[in-house]
Amino acid sequence: MGRTMLQKILERSSKGDVKAGNIIDVFVHARVSRDFGGANVVGNLESNGLEPTDPDRTFFTFDCNPTGSDQKYAANQHLCRLYARKKGIRVFDIDMGIGTHIAMDEGLVKPGEVFVSTDSHANIMGAIGAFGQGMGDVDIAKAFSDGSVWFKVPRSMKITLKGLPSSLATPKDVTLKLLQELGANGLLGYAVEMYGPYIESLPLHGRITMASMCTEMGGIIMLIPPDGRTLEEIGAKDMDISTLLPDRDASYDRELEIDIGGTEPMISLPGHPEDVVPVSRVRGTKIDSAFIGSCTNGRYEDLKAAANILKGRKVAPGVVLKIVPSTRKIWERCLEEGIIKDLMEAGALIGNAGCAGCAAGQIGQNGPGEITVSTGNRNYKGKQGKGSVYLASPETVAASAAAGYITTKDDIPPEPAVFTTMNGEESGEAPCIEEVPERPTVIRGRIWYIPRDNIDTDMIYHNSHLAVTDREEMARYAFGNLEGYEDFSARARKGDIIVVGKNFGAGSSRQQAVDCFVSLGIGMILAESFGSIYERNAINTGFPILTYRPEEGLFSEGDVVEVDISKGKARNLTKERDFDVEPFSDVQMDIYLRGGLLSNICRE
Repeated sequence: MGRTMLQKILERSSKGDVKAGNIIDVFVHARVSRDFGGANVVGNLESNGLEPTDPDRTFFTFDCNPTGSDQKYAANQHLCRLYARKKGIRVFDIDMGIGTHIAMDEGLVKPGEVFVSTDSHANIMGAIGAFGQGMGDVDIAKAFSDGSVWFKVPRSMKITLKGLPSSLATPKDVTLKLLQELGANGLLGYAVEMYGPYIESLPLHGRITMASMCTEMGGIIMLIPPDGRTLEEIGAKDMDISTLLPDRDASYDRELEIDIGGTEPMISLPGHPEDVVPVSRVRGTKIDSAFIGSCTNGRYEDLKAAANILKGRKVAPGVVLKIVPSTRKIWERCLEEGIIKDLMEAGALIGNAGCAGCAAGQIGQNGPGEITVSTGNRNYKGKQGKGSVYLASPETVAASAAAGYITTKDDIPPEPAVFTTMNGEESGEAPCIEEVPERPTVIRGRIWYIPRDNIDTDMIYHNSHLAVTDREEMARYAFGNLEGYEDFSARARKGDIIVVGKNFGAGSSRQQAVDCFVSLGIGMILAESFGSIYERNAINTGFPILTYRPEEGLFSEGDVVEVDISKGKARNLTKERDFDVEPFSDVQMDIYLRGGLLSNICRE
């Protein structure tokens, strides 16, 4: 039986049996920590007496707060700089841009290699045929110290796109079409390979857009086989990638064909990236602001497309257009070619290269009641501010900024809409732990029954608190952005068990979304399924999370349940009903019993 592209990539970097569901140890070619997770990575390394095994493959990228304008971010960034100086690690500082884009453009990772970062969109590497994975700070500390991490080999899916979109549609529109078709968890747990004439036609920036938003569909990674043009764009035109391509008889767990024929400009409604409609459905919606940038749409071609629309026009009165290039090199190219000049003459604000609106306090955030149309990849409630955020292509955003309301580039009015007037010191190395307190394999507790799907990490732990490094402080923010549970931390009791629906922990790679429950004393979490990064973060922290099969009437708020995490057996003691849970694997149980991935690591 032939092998998929995923299998070929992982076989290059591991010695295990690369079969879906197997746990393998994978060598990581490039290990990256960003500014919001960097201080915790350094803390994990130093508190456990660990050293980076290969500084030449280890990097810091400061892209969440590229101005150092927040005191906590600035402190974390400098802590990482000091550590990097001691250990000989390269820092791509606040002037360089988004770490994942730097990794591609600077050759830190090549097709067929493995990349990890404290960035949930590290799977953007699928755009060049590399395997990328977002991880929390415990995982990244392990990668820094050992050069490898464990992976559960994901299931493989092959998606073939049929037909061609309309002439007005861009790669972002096609990606939003996929989100509309697949939903927030349609790719959950899958590594996807993309094929079809449209995919083959895409230059690198379009592949980046599609691969980046795989995360919003729950996918592990979206792999796009690189072609000669892609290799030339990343400076690897002489590379032979034939051995990376899937065999003709490759076997996939699932195959889909999706018709994109005639796809028109699309847009995500506020609050949910997957809630996608044609732009025509919301045309005329007045906007307060617009944003072009993010890891999904901050490339040179994205900014050039926006400039072409805005050249000779002005941003509508009262509308703020914020633009953030992905990297410094893109910024410089746009400056040299006059693109920055055209955008600024139209009235746009051009910010430092970086992630921008995805990080609290940076360009792209909005205020209460503000309506924004954005090229970002997420519009979860509170993610990009307190207002409402629509997601669209750079062309739609630029056209809307000029019109003053949501529209497409072919329907910009001669005169823009206007607002009506309204009245009225260095840390030492800790010794290794010789003994670990015994941990229970049977857990009993009162449940919080929250039968909701797709509870994302911004609902669990809002990004405005990402600079917090004190785990005890994190407890007060647990579920602070989940409607109806804003006072959860005040009402929860030690030992309580949380029971939720599908895709719990979707979204960001933030470790805090696990740590807040640990510090609060929550006993465990039961879910129908978990977001892939969240699942690893919890397991690596030694926090028990298990999946269960839903049954009608199985749970009610306040029931007491008992779970044997080693046997996969559970019982609702209140209702006197037994139910099954998926037990920990041997690897996962070992991590749990040791108190976490980094616990009890003694070095000779």
